[in-house]
Amino acid sequence: MAVTSFQDLPLADRDREWDGDAAERRVRRWADAEDEPNEKYRDAHVWYDADNKDNFTAYKLLVADVVGGDLKAVPRGVMAAGNVMQGARGGVDIPGDDVDRVKSHLAKYYAKMDEEAPWERD
Repeated sequence: MAVTSFQDLPLADRDREWDGDAAERRVRRWADAEDEPNEKYRDAHVWYDADNKDNFTAYKLLVADVVGGDLKAVPRGVMAAGNVMQGARGGVDIPGDDVDRVKSHLAKYYAKMDEEAPWERD
C-alpha cells in the first residue's frame, strides 16, 4: 500500500467543474496509460495499492485533471477526496496506517487553496 509523493501540482481554476470519470479518461490519455497505469498516471492520485500497481482499480483518490495539456490539481477534486476521507460516499477502503499520510497529502493542497482541510477545522 502506498501514498503517492506530493507532486505540488499547479492548481486549476477554483471554479472548474469536477467530473472524476472524465478526468480519469483525460489523465489516462495524457499519461499514455491507456493499457496499464504508469508513474505519470499515479501522480494524479493520492493513494494506490503498490502490490497491484499494474491494475487501474488499485488507484484511489484522483485529485488531478489535464487542463491545457498539463496535469493540474483541481480544487473541487481535492475537496471531493477530502470529503471521502471524512466518510462521504461511503468513505474509502485504504489501510488505517495510510490514513494520516493521505490526509497530510490532501492538506497540502488545501493549504495551496488557502483553506483548512475538513479534519483540521473546529
